[in-house]
Amino acid sequence: MTYTTDSVSTEPAPVLLVGVDFGHAHFDHELEELGLLAETAGLQPVERIIVKRKVPDPALFIGSGKVEEIAALVQGHGASEVIFDQALSPAQQRNLERELKVAVYDRTFLILEIFAQRARSHEGKLQVELARLQYLSTRLVRRWSHLERQRGGIGARGGPGETQIELDRRMIGDAIKRVRERLVKVKKQRGTQRRQRQRNQVFNISLVGYTNAGKSSLFNALVKARAYSADQLFATLDTTTRQMYLQEAGTMVSLSDTVGFIRDLPHGLVEAFQATLQEAVDADLLLHVVDAANPNFPEQIGQVMRVLEEIDAAQIPQVLVFNKIDKLDDQQRPLRQLDHMEVQGRQLPRVFISAQSGEGLDALRQFLAQWVLEHRQLPDAEPQISPEISD
Repeated sequence: MTYTTDSVSTEPAPVLLVGVDFGHAHFDHELEELGLLAETAGLQPVERIIVKRKVPDPALFIGSGKVEEIAALVQGHGASEVIFDQALSPAQQRNLERELKVAVYDRTFLILEIFAQRARSHEGKLQVELARLQYLSTRLVRRWSHLERQRGGIGARGGPGETQIELDRRMIGDAIKRVRERLVKVKKQRGTQRRQRQRNQVFNISLVGYTNAGKSSLFNALVKARAYSADQLFATLDTTTRQMYLQEAGTMVSLSDTVGFIRDLPHGLVEAFQATLQEAVDADLLLHVVDAANPNFPEQIGQVMRVLEEIDAAQIPQVLVFNKIDKLDDQQRPLRQLDHMEVQGRQLPRVFISAQSGEGLDALRQFLAQWVLEHRQLPDAEPQISPEISD
């Protein structure tokens, strides 16, 4: 994947975006999210192509006629890459590159590259490296012509008849093992920190939500921190934890900002980020931040819930924090600042706020203080909204 640097070029690389509509619900016909991902990676979408099919083509994912059409568009736009909104098999990726004469990537690889760009902490870099290695291990047949050669004979490092692809696969396997071992140490360190908070009887609250919902902005507003936040996908990758004082409860709580979720988040990436997402698993309460101004927020809530189920955090008490209400029209604005919303058969408390303008933050703090006080009395109780703050 081509990225721009100050020393090479100031212009982002032109790319074509391709989405295949298989008739599934909530298909992104405008490829809006894929376009945002591409721009986040420093690329410039110059054309968006929608292909309708009943099932994927085993060899090319799309039909040969569409491949010819895309090839012409690649040449016409001078595009350097083609990015698909769905996951491609290694063979499909290789065949498409052979036909289109440019690099072809899928949504999974694009997300991995963004994570590689954004990771800052030692832990985050290790997690990204693990996910990339796992992805690469399935794609050893892509372009490397030397993989077809055999190595063997007396003194050969791979032994008689061992192919180069087997050697490379073994090397990647060894690298994955080393990264996993280093991540185990990081997990132990985080576990020590969590046990220290538990000994101090500190309540743990984690921010979760779809990427770009405003988690980091809310985190900064609540704890007066300076965590990086921007109107882009995956602005924050590394977990940040700060102490927050709740005056009404007379106690400190621990507040953590975690990585944002996204549709079709690669399973390997979820697995690789278990150490970071452990902050959510060990939380006493999840603040599920939702972009209230996004018309697709119900689907985004569903995506977040699916990831929470995958990391065994779905049953942790949640409060929905509908953010960005300052971007809503007057007729769309909520009548009440606090209410309830049913999500997957559960009635979850909901608070409407704007992390940008500060609207609703006092009500959210009151809710959190009340939750802490009730949790002390009834450890297993779901948080309830009292009449005093439900106006």
